[in-house]
Amino acid sequence: MYAVGVDIGGMSMKCGLVNEKGEVVDRVIVKTTLGDPYEKTIGELCDGIKELLKKNYLTPNDINGVGIGVPGAVNIKKGTVDSSANLKWYNVPLVELVTQGVGRQARITNDANAAVLGEARFGFKWKYPNVVMLTLGTGVGGGLIVDGRLYEGNEGKGAELGHITLVLDGRQCGCGRRGCAEQYASATALMRLTREAMEDHKESLMWQLCDNDINNVNGAIPFAAEKQGDPAAKQVVDEYIKYLGETILNFNNIFRPNAFILSGGVAKQGENLVNKLKDYCAKQNWGYENTPEPELLIAQLGYDSGIIGAASLYL
Repeated sequence: MYAVGVDIGGMSMKCGLVNEKGEVVDRVIVKTTLGDPYEKTIGELCDGIKELLKKNYLTPNDINGVGIGVPGAVNIKKGTVDSSANLKWYNVPLVELVTQGVGRQARITNDANAAVLGEARFGFKWKYPNVVMLTLGTGVGGGLIVDGRLYEGNEGKGAELGHITLVLDGRQCGCGRRGCAEQYASATALMRLTREAMEDHKESLMWQLCDNDINNVNGAIPFAAEKQGDPAAKQVVDEYIKYLGETILNFNNIFRPNAFILSGGVAKQGENLVNKLKDYCAKQNWGYENTPEPELLIAQLGYDSGIIGAASLYL
């Protein structure tokens, strides 16, 4: 049993041939050129999928279907990408075009939804029936597993966890509102905090770690400097943990999941990040006294979670 999983991003479209064990047997990567007509981009995606099948001596009839994870607001009933700011796609009939172009039925979901499905099913083997996943990258994506099922909401537009209001009248967000969690808990936000601290503390070790070029700042630098006792870096890390911790506490009170799964660039800090968050959340009673403490986990499938989760729509 095979399915094709596609993870669409602003720079590339990753296509994987996935078996019933959740293993990526083979893959191709199709470059995304922003500004191209969506018909051209989707045509290239279909060509990539057919190339993947041909490489493995398969025809479209040998797979169960093509699952696609897309950033932005999708309509799972109509099979359309209604709005994707990253791709500049609006009202795009993606399912129809891929189904016609490949010759096998396609389905879509939000990319973060695909990722949480992949992690819950194949990363953690359904150990946790209720899961909240936060992807900490350019923004903050979110995915939910509720009672062992992927929760997508009305038309598939639910679980936009990065757009809860964390700071009333706070920073302007790309969604049009202010104070969204992704303006404070994303990798982008962490890098902004780091640059601001470096400008205020020219003596900080963070300058040395980015070769004295503030343009080289990434999300790992404040954690690395904090480990070496840099006071300015500790201030950055503490502030970031506060924002991310409060985001987790909010969702813990709403969903009371068995586990939170963290993915994305910031999650590469592993136990260093997890232990700091656990300490912060424990001091806040995990949101409410005498309630169960969730597991706090790092995603296991890495960059394949989106591919595997998208394929899971057909496995």
